[in-house]
This record gives sequence, C-alpha cells and structure tokens, in this order.
Amino acid sequence: MRENLDKELFRGLSRRHFLRASAAATLAAMGSGAPRLFGAPAKIAPRADSMILLWMAGGMAQTETFDPKRYTPFESGLPSNAVLSTFPSIDTVVDGVKISQGLENMARVLDRGTLIRSHRVGDLGFILHSRHQYHWHTGYAPPQSVAAPHMGAVIAKTLGPRNPDIPAFIDIGQNLEIGGESDGLKAFHTAGFLGSEFGPFFISDPKDAAASTRPSEYVGRTRFESRWKRYQELVAASPVGRYGGDYQRESLARSLENAHRLLSSPAAKAFDLSLEPEESFRKYDTGRFGQGCLLARRLVEAGARFVEVTTEYIPFRYWDTHENGHVRAAGMKRDVDAPVTRLILDLEERGLLDRTLVVVASEFGRDMMVEGKPGQTVKEQVKQPAIMTELKHYGMHRHFTEAGSVVIFGGGFKKGFLYGKTAEERPCSIVSDPVTIDDLHATIYAAMGIAPDLAYEVERRPFYVTKDGKGKAVEALFAHGAA
Repeated sequence: MRENLDKELFRGLSRRHFLRASAAATLAAMGSGAPRLFGAPAKIAPRADSMILLWMAGGMAQTETFDPKRYTPFESGLPSNAVLSTFPSIDTVVDGVKISQGLENMARVLDRGTLIRSHRVGDLGFILHSRHQYHWHTGYAPPQSVAAPHMGAVIAKTLGPRNPDIPAFIDIGQNLEIGGESDGLKAFHTAGFLGSEFGPFFISDPKDAAASTRPSEYVGRTRFESRWKRYQELVAASPVGRYGGDYQRESLARSLENAHRLLSSPAAKAFDLSLEPEESFRKYDTGRFGQGCLLARRLVEAGARFVEVTTEYIPFRYWDTHENGHVRAAGMKRDVDAPVTRLILDLEERGLLDRTLVVVASEFGRDMMVEGKPGQTVKEQVKQPAIMTELKHYGMHRHFTEAGSVVIFGGGFKKGFLYGKTAEERPCSIVSDPVTIDDLHATIYAAMGIAPDLAYEVERRPFYVTKDGKGKAVEALFAHGAA
C-alpha cells in the first residue's frame, strides 16, 4: 500500500529516491537545529522575483553556439587542429555580435539579453560532468563536509515562496536514475542542510507534470485522504522520523504538507500542459526540453520562485558530444532555439520578463583538441584523430573548462550587451573580463536580492551562498549598476 501511495502523492519522483533524498538531507544535519542566518549580510533591492535556469547539460560547445570562431567546412583529410567552429556564424539584432548558425530565433531576441563569453568554471582536475554540475549548481567543489544546497534551494529558503501553493523550487527534465553518474547528480539535486521543504519538486517529463499534482484517477478523494493520513504515520515511524534532528524532521513533514496542499489547489492547473492553447503549445514543442520551457513559463506565471529546465544529462547523449559532435550540436540547437526564444517573448508579452531572471548556462565548454584548460595535463577522454576521414570526427568532442558562454535575459540585466572576450585562435582562452562561478553566482544572487556574503549557520560555522562569501557581483552587467 505504501508504494502505491507514494506513486499517487509524488508521481515523477520515485519512492526510493524520495526517501533516499529525504534521509540524506536529514542525516547530513542530524542533531543540528534550524539553519539560522549568520551575521548581518548587506541588504540588496531585488531586480527579479523569479528565476528560470535553462541548463544545457553535458557541456555546450561555446564555439558552436554563442562564441563562434572561424568556420571550416568538413572534408575528408581535413586536419583536426584547423577547425575552430563547424558552423558558420550569423548576424544577430545586436550590431557587431554574431552567434552560430542554427540559433536564428535566439539571434532575433539577443537585444533583450546579456551575452557573457568569458565564463570560467572550476579547475577540478579530472573532468567528470556530475562534479562540474555540482560545482556550478552549489558554488562549491565536491566533496563537501556538509550537504551543500542547490542554488534553487538557497533562493527558496532565503526568499520564500511567491505563491504558497506552488513549490518554490521546481526541477524539470532530469531523470536521476541514469546509471554511471546517478549518485553524483543526486548529490546536488537537494536542499542539503537547509531542509527537505526547500528541495526540488521533480518533474522528469513535462507531459507527466499534471499527473504529479493530483491523486490517481483510480483512487477516490476519501480513500486518498485516508492513505495520506496513514502515510504520515509511516513516515513518522520511519528511521528518518526517529533519528533525524528536530528541524529536519519538521522540514520533512512540511515538505509533505506542501505537496498535499498542492493536490487540492487551483494553482495545480499551471502544471497541466493540456490547458495551453494548441497554437502556443506547438511553438514550444521541440520535445521534452521545449515542453519544459512552456511549463516553466506557466509555473512562473502561477508564482514559482525558481525553475530549472534541463536538456538532461545522460552520458554520451545530447550536449555530451564525445563523437559526431557537429551533427549532435545541430540537433541540440533545433531542440533549444525555438522554445528558449518563445519563452523570452512570452514573458515579455505578459509583462514578466523584467522581473524574471532567465539564465542559459552549461557546466563547461568544448573544443576539438584541448581537454580541460590550456597547459594543464588531464586525461584525454576522446581520441580525436589528427586527420579527419569521417563526418563523425567533425565536432567539439573534448571538455574545455577554460571558457564558456552564458546568456542572461531580464532581471535588471543590460539588453543587447556583450561582455568578455576569448581569443580568435586555439586555444580560445579568455582574454578579457573573466567571470568565475563565484562571481556569476554573486551576480545572480544580487539580481534576486540576496547578498553574496549571506550565510547560514550549520555545525556552528557559516556556510556562504558564494564560496567563503567572496563572490563579487559583476556590476557592469546590470542596467543601472549593482544594487
């Protein structure tokens, strides 16, 4: 009975994962009290009320998207080292700024956003996607002595819900049971020591979102409520309920109450994509990611605080272009170009873009020849031939952690603005205005009204929202300077 009830209460979030995640969050802070603010962080006026993170999971090649270089078409016998971009560049509505072919729709809305070409991610040694994604989403390189919270959890905890019936933090598109790096992905898809109530509401497939917010059609309301009461009793009697700290037990109970309240709320309609007009749905419908963008728009309209939509990380698929990179990148651009653009236009048309921060980012960039950072010796994970003889050799197959691109719309950021520069020739390193993860996070948090040195006390010491509280907001990116 318990397994059936779990499916009815938390469809899209497996029973095993829900209990594992809840237990992990509890045990990570066992015996500790409620996380309290440490010190008195500076007060910052928020420029945005909501955030949508569009996560290009797997390593989006910057030279194939937002930082195109010299284009060299494929031909058999072509030296690999001669290729910097496998797509020609195209004009955008911003004078002098070009992006890659295949992003024609985004080229038409770039005047609404800021393009950063000088994002530098962490130097973590051997490159593993889940480790770099953990670093990007939490601001801390793994492993950590405490369970570091996801950025969405920090925002949910610090700012609270915009609509109490809508989960403050919603995660769309990632299946966490993927095998090889599953545990690594689960490690940061959590609120950590902040407590279960601030963790993500998971929706693996946007088409299943509506089902995750209502009881099974095979169970009547009376029977469902009876099962809900029994479920609470079972959770209270579980090892998590008996041995966790008081705060973590209470946080878990509140997370269950929040989920139950959503089931009876009119706000649940925001999760139902079948209610979207057909013409509008088609503009987004490039697949799961496109539908996720549509769902994110509907959720922000309904009062969500933080929504992440991912293209999904699965090793050797999607943006993880270890082979046949050109063809794979072309396919990914078809998946993301139209829905990201439609999201920006829809938010603008509804008067929501100025107060919604939309961030397009990835864990690192890519290159055909360089693995990691120039001059750094790391294990090469792809055998790229010196001379290409097949189309599958043509593409950005190696991880490049020296430089990547980030696009930001709304939230008080400048419009039609280009920031940072990379070299025109390999290794295409950053030559001006580097933006580290710490400083990018500080900038994002500042836009949301959260000081970069805000910290919560855990285990009698401060845990800052940017590493050691030292992240600095990049003032030049804001339309009217930093708050």
